[in-house]
Amino acid sequence: MSNLKYDRQDVIDRATDLFWAKGYHATSMRNLQEVVDMRPGSIYACFGSKDGLFKETLQHYAQKSQQRLKACLAASASPLDGLKLFVRGAVTDCSTSAPSGMCMLVKTISELTQENTELLVEAQQLLQGIEAMMASILRQAQEQGEINATKSPERLARSLQVQLMGLRVYASTSTDSQQLDQLIEDLFDNLR
Repeated sequence: MSNLKYDRQDVIDRATDLFWAKGYHATSMRNLQEVVDMRPGSIYACFGSKDGLFKETLQHYAQKSQQRLKACLAASASPLDGLKLFVRGAVTDCSTSAPSGMCMLVKTISELTQENTELLVEAQQLLQGIEAMMASILRQAQEQGEINATKSPERLARSLQVQLMGLRVYASTSTDSQQLDQLIEDLFDNLR
């Protein structure tokens, strides 16, 4: 890549992995310059600021998560099976190939303070969007008789989101894949 010619999506991909691994505050402009192969002036010209680039990486991360969830649904026989496939992938992928064991959105919310209100709100809204998507899937599972129809799909989605966060962190400390699989099965048994 030169300063004037670059692949914007490649820059966002690389920056996403860097921010996800290091966090917002620990990622310096020098780190970004090295990873995305652009000078700081070019980064500012293209993204407005470090914050502008970070916001795009958050949106990119959330979009990829939603695409993975849709792919899991398409590959499964039922909504609940698709959701389980997504959770299993999120847990196992984060322990083997992700830059961090935590969801990037959760990591961002945990790291940022009111000094970064715009980025904090963006991460919260993106996480809520994924949760809403899960609630919609759980509603479909209720309509197909997979889950008790008296339970609130929104409440179930919140619970699933919280448990997924914990499972991802736990997966980064555990090498027992059978134990992780059992925890995921327990999680879905509790949804019923």
